[in-house]
Amino acid sequence: MRDAKRLAAVRKLPCIRCGNPDSQAAHSNSAKHGKGRSIKASDEFTVPLCHSCHSAFDQYRLGTRAESEAMFEKWLVRVDRMLNQTDKEIF
Repeated sequence: MRDAKRLAAVRKLPCIRCGNPDSQAAHSNSAKHGKGRSIKASDEFTVPLCHSCHSAFDQYRLGTRAESEAMFEKWLVRVDRMLNQTDKEIF
C-alpha cells in the first residue's frame, strides 16, 4: 500500500536512530510487512532514518535479520506515537 501523506510526515521527523534532522522514509525489510523481491513493504511500515543509518539498516550492519526486525518494530512504535502526537497538535 502506498501512502504519500505518511511518507511526507515520516521524512519531516529526525532520524529515529541518531537524531539527524535530514531523514528519509525507510521501509521495513520484513516479509511480514509485505517486503519481497524487488517489492517494498507497505508505506505504513516506514521510519525516519538518515542516509547513513538507512544504508546500515538495509545492509544488516546494525545486527542480524532477527535483530534488525526487532529493532525496526521498536522504532515503528515510537514513530507511530510521534506521528499521532503531531496529528493531535494540528487539531
